[in-house]
Parts: sequence; C-alpha cells; structure tokens
Amino acid sequence: MIKTATRLDSVQEYYFATKLREVRSLLEEGKSIINAGIGNPDLLPPDHVIPSITTALQDSKAHSYQSYLGLPELRSSMAGFYKKQYDVTLDPVSEVIPLMGSKEGILHISMAFLNPGDAVLIPDPGYPTYESATRLCEAIPVAYDLKEENHWLPDLEKLEQLDLSKVKIMWINYPHMPTSVSGSKELFEKLAHFAKMHQILLVNDNPYSCVGYEDKISLHQVAGSKGGVLELNSISKTFNMPGWRVGMLTGNASLLKEVLKVKTNMDSGMFYGIQKGAIAALKTDASWLENQNNIYKTRRALTIQLAKTLNLKPQEQNGGLFLWCKLPDGMKDDKAFVDRLLHENDIFIAPGSIFGKNGEGYVRFSLCVNEKLIQEMIHRVSKTVEA
Repeated sequence: MIKTATRLDSVQEYYFATKLREVRSLLEEGKSIINAGIGNPDLLPPDHVIPSITTALQDSKAHSYQSYLGLPELRSSMAGFYKKQYDVTLDPVSEVIPLMGSKEGILHISMAFLNPGDAVLIPDPGYPTYESATRLCEAIPVAYDLKEENHWLPDLEKLEQLDLSKVKIMWINYPHMPTSVSGSKELFEKLAHFAKMHQILLVNDNPYSCVGYEDKISLHQVAGSKGGVLELNSISKTFNMPGWRVGMLTGNASLLKEVLKVKTNMDSGMFYGIQKGAIAALKTDASWLENQNNIYKTRRALTIQLAKTLNLKPQEQNGGLFLWCKLPDGMKDDKAFVDRLLHENDIFIAPGSIFGKNGEGYVRFSLCVNEKLIQEMIHRVSKTVEA
C-alpha cells in the first residue's frame, strides 16, 4: 500500500463523520433516531432565493467558469450585508473574498500564513477544524482555555503568560460554538490590542451572529482593526443554506491577496447560479430574520425543558443554534452520557469533549430540530425518568 503523507498522522476523521455512520446503522435497523447533534439548519431559505437560482440557470453565462473573486454583485452584496448587520464599511473590490463555505477559509488562511513549526492559538472548547487545519500545515496548536467560571471568555492575563514567540495566528469564534456565548465589542478590542502587541494574525470565525443575538457583533467594529485581522462569515446558518457552500472572508486587502494565492490554486470559481442565490439571500429583509429568530427562541425554551428533564444544567444564552449543558453533579463522562441517550432513548446529541478538554462534562443540543420532535424527545426521556 502507498504510504500516506506524515501530516495525516496528526489528524483523525471528523467525529461526526464517524458517529453519523453509527446513527445511520441504527436507522437501518428500524430505530427512530432523532438527531439533535448537528448544527444543520432544517428550515428553508427565504422564499425569493430559490427563484433567483432557477432563473440564473437560463443565463448564457451560467455554466461557464466563474471568476475566482466571484461576481462583483456578490462581493457588493456581502459588503452590503456587513453594512446592514454590523454597520461596518468594507471595500467590495479589495476587502471581501467569497468562499465555498467558510470552512475552506480556515484551511486557506492556515496555508497562506503558517510554516512548519509555527504556533497557533486555538480556543478550548472550540471548532475542531482550527486544530486539524493547523496540523495539516505542520504547525503547532496551542490551546487556550475557555471555562465556565470565566463565562467562556479568554483569560488575557493567562494568555500573556504563554510563550508567544512562535505564535502566528489566533483563532477566536464569537458568538461562540459550542457554548453560544455572544462575546462583545469590548472583548474584541482587548483581543485586537493583544494580537497587535504580539504581531499575531487575529481571525474571528463569525457564522452565528445573526441567529438570535440582539447585538450583532463583528471584529471589524473595532476601530482600526482591519489593519491586522480577518473575519470569516457565512450564509449557511443565517439563511438556512449550508449545502450551498457560500461563505466570505473579509479584512485587510494585503492579507486577502495572500489568501488568494492559495484559493486560486484550489478551485475554479463558484457556480453562477449559487452566486445569484447567495446575492438574493444577502438582501433578505430584516423581518424574515426576526421571524426565524422567534422560531429558534421557541425551540430553545423547549430544549431547555428537555435538558432539565435529563437533570442537565443548561447554559442559557439568547442566540445561536445550540444549547450547551453541564452534566449532573458527579458525572464527567459526556461520551458515555451521549451513547446511553442514543441507545436507550434513540436521541443523538454531541458530547462536549469533542470540542476540547474543557468541554468534558458537557453536552450540546442542536436547535435544528422542529418543535414536534423536541416534544417527542421530552416524552421519551420523561418515560425513562419515571421508570
């Protein structure tokens, strides 16, 4: 057998890819599994989005190679989205790059700026892709603690005590996944100052800020921050279009030029119809988002009821797609809890430890489950508790 690259020795298959095979196997056995583990929106995109892509299919340009930078109208719509949602002004020509999902941007940024042996600050708990992209670039992930006692925010005093001499990138993610903690402009100001002092590229991964949060925050709201920071965003969670794979990278023009050196060697442009659909989504009226957020508010309240029925301690937030819960006192094995819930109640949720060591003893519920199914989950676990 041909030997694989040594870089693959440092990464494992994504947890959900493995676990969902088990879930599919149970479904094939006739089990009625309810999947509340994945942040995969089950609601539909705005009504005007689908007609925009179907109309675009008839355009003479629709089936040709597209620009690496995307349609000018798409970049303008992304800049307009930032102005409308965050009151941030971006130059659509030089400060916006459309991506095929923000996940690809994590690897593109890593490949553009990391050399073997560089260090990267990664939140714990946090999105596992930050670490895997770092390792694939043969750089060194350095976890920084996010803990409940500090409201899942970075401890800047502890960060200053780390050896930062080799740190090249710092990943942050506010509003935060998996805890749904919102973060704040004040936090961004402190982190931007920290990064500037230590010559670290600060990157905020920001796909959740328009899902339920009253204050929609962006790293670019920090005055002067665009000189040395980048921000990823996405239409996946905001407009229920994860399978469309449309994201954006925004920030300093000179930094984006370096990322483009990677991206232009990795793809041949985004499909025209997808771009037209994304343009329509980005122009969606605020009332549509308000209605969607009300749906998630109802689901969140029901999921809190579900969590309390399981004797969990929910960390209540006003936004995001998830409910983060602490296991009952004396319990630490979150994976065992998840497996028991799966096999005894046919309910799948995510164990907190897959997001880092500080997630041990916690579990995460997705709100991408309709009210009827949440009520069914409550019914199932209530019968177990009563028994």
